[in-house]
Amino acid sequence: MKLLARIFLGISAILLAVGAHFHTSAFGKTSAAVANSNLPAFLGNGLRVLWLQDSVITNVLAIVFAIVALKPLAAPKWIIILLALVPVVTAGLVYHFIGNFFGGHIFLTAGIAAILGALLLPRPT
Repeated sequence: MKLLARIFLGISAILLAVGAHFHTSAFGKTSAAVANSNLPAFLGNGLRVLWLQDSVITNVLAIVFAIVALKPLAAPKWIIILLALVPVVTAGLVYHFIGNFFGGHIFLTAGIAAILGALLLPRPT
């Protein structure tokens, strides 16, 4: 079970890292769209912050899940499950506000994989 837990956590880390990369690479287009919009400066800049914030949080989660995949006793199960709820809830928000979008699928798959990985981690001895 330890190997399967590590595989699930590794898959989650990879999905989140790749997703964060694609999200960050789209920042230029998003920023240009904001600049060409009639949004007030505060809202436009807030969108830019939230766009990059999502990428940063996703990268941090990818790093945490990768560390636990490499060293399964680095964090307790409940912490991993709690952290895995971030992409699961984000997926729910994506589906609610955007609809059927591949970003939501990535978040949901990564979150479920991390939860399964955490549940399959061995108990500390």
